[in-house]
Amino acid sequence: MPTTTRTFSTRLAAVPLSPGVYIHRDSEGKVLYVGKSASLRNRLRSYFGSKKNLDPKTFELVTRIKDFEYIVTESEQEALLLENSLIKKHKPKYNVRLKDDKTYPYIKVDLAEDFPRIYVTRRTANDGARYFGPFASAGSVRKTLDLLKRLFPYRSCTKAITGTDDRPCLEFHIKRCIAPCTGVASRADYSQVIDQVLNFLEGNTRVVVKELESAMLEASNDLEFERAGALRDRLKAIERVYEGQKVVGFGRENIDVIGAAFGGEEAWVEIFFVRQGNLIGRDHFTMSGTRDEVGEEILAKFIEQFYSSASHVPRRILVPETISRKEVITDWLESKRDSPVEITIPQRGAKRRLVKMVTDNAAEGLEQLKLKWISDTTRMEQAMSDLQEQLNLPSVPKRIECYDISHIQGTNTVASMSVFHDGKPLPSDYRRFKIKSHTGNDDFASMKEVLTRRFKRLKNAREGGEENASFAATPDLVLIDGGKGQLSSAVEAMLFLGLPDIQLASIAKREEEIFLPDAAEPVIMPRNSQALFLLQRARDEAHRFAITFHRNLRGKASVKSALDLVSGIGPKRRKMLIRAFGSVKGIREATEQEIAAAPGMTEKIARQIKEHL
Repeated sequence: MPTTTRTFSTRLAAVPLSPGVYIHRDSEGKVLYVGKSASLRNRLRSYFGSKKNLDPKTFELVTRIKDFEYIVTESEQEALLLENSLIKKHKPKYNVRLKDDKTYPYIKVDLAEDFPRIYVTRRTANDGARYFGPFASAGSVRKTLDLLKRLFPYRSCTKAITGTDDRPCLEFHIKRCIAPCTGVASRADYSQVIDQVLNFLEGNTRVVVKELESAMLEASNDLEFERAGALRDRLKAIERVYEGQKVVGFGRENIDVIGAAFGGEEAWVEIFFVRQGNLIGRDHFTMSGTRDEVGEEILAKFIEQFYSSASHVPRRILVPETISRKEVITDWLESKRDSPVEITIPQRGAKRRLVKMVTDNAAEGLEQLKLKWISDTTRMEQAMSDLQEQLNLPSVPKRIECYDISHIQGTNTVASMSVFHDGKPLPSDYRRFKIKSHTGNDDFASMKEVLTRRFKRLKNAREGGEENASFAATPDLVLIDGGKGQLSSAVEAMLFLGLPDIQLASIAKREEEIFLPDAAEPVIMPRNSQALFLLQRARDEAHRFAITFHRNLRGKASVKSALDLVSGIGPKRRKMLIRAFGSVKGIREATEQEIAAAPGMTEKIARQIKEHL
């Protein structure tokens, strides 16, 4: 029995089988992790049993637990709410959580005032006001408020409104306020503007348009042409926004669409808000502590934490994949909304396309986050310095080359070389290779061939015979995507070429272990290490570059094999056919007459092509 289990065995036996929340603490009493469970005793025991099947993150957590406590709740829903509250309060290192969730801003429409103001707040309360949010940042709120101010003439001042001011301010003259301060607009007039703002924020744009059309017609009939013109301008502006908001195929549904991209310590979650069939807004959030967590758990945590403070829960939530604890979360959302809620994964149609678009946006957001991180010169210098120290390199690794092999069951085997200089990608020096020495599935032989070919050219450069700048540069570190086997192949290649000064390392994807020549144990870097992130980025770039090259080769091979079996089709005619129809699929869908009419074709060959394809 593990030491921790013996230490806690008596206490674990006394833990109830009830739902509740548990808290793990370290030796200093600091909160490491907050969790919930339908059965506290069973869940807590799972931490202190065998460590064989624990993922790296949980294994690390368990080794640091020195104490635990728990709170019994009436239901799993109550446990969910309490867990979210404690995560926000303590921000435990090992929990998946929204970054800086305590400070997310909202738009507040203060209906308790006679002439309600609209402003940003970071606190919500049951005070009769309407709240919209949370937004990811103050910038997100400002964009929304700027749009509202262009469309609706509500006041932005904080003065007491008496209706007796001598003259209106500049905002009245630029048609950004209807000046209730001077009595130009009555309380009813101003309330109408606020109602339009609320309808717009809720996605009821059609209601706003109809009201403005009716008011414009009334003003025109009363010969109030200046007022009618102002209403017309507002109407046109809102209609332009409305046209941009419409989502084809959504009817008048209220839907939140969630997409996510996962990468190491952080995940990027994108959310689009569809109200009454209109895309009224979008926002993004970053989740921290996501290392070693699967997508379904990260999505579940986001939904729990976002909707615990969101001002509105829609009828339907679309997600890209299944989520953990779906039934419990759905029940909780229904109690919060006080009506049915569906969490679904669309399989086809407009909803599926929208989920894909949101997920693609999340992937782009995460990529930009990584690039922003990489562009931080101070961080990069620190990362390279840490690499030199942890890998015992003779110099700072200013130039890192990473190599990756790509194939499918041994076919079209290719390799790639990515290059990072001063911690940043150097795409002009990227190179790719076709494997020539064998046709089978042998990553070790492929790696040896690629490194031999690349570093032969470095050797030639040192002797004055190589002009290619990419191959003439000497790397401070050569990183291999793989484990000990791939690293051994690299060592063999360097020994064969007589280049013992080239520094080698390999990175194994599963545990992100770094292997070095002549080192019995791998180097394990902290998961939030800037040095590890730099190596991962170089590895991911090499993998992406190799995969792209491999796909191109497969595409060409499939075209070649499909057409080369047709008698009378040689390289020249094949090229002309692809140019005319775009692909084999295009040729297959064309009629015999269309193929015969293409440059270089005859009726006989067209007939043979159709018979074959």
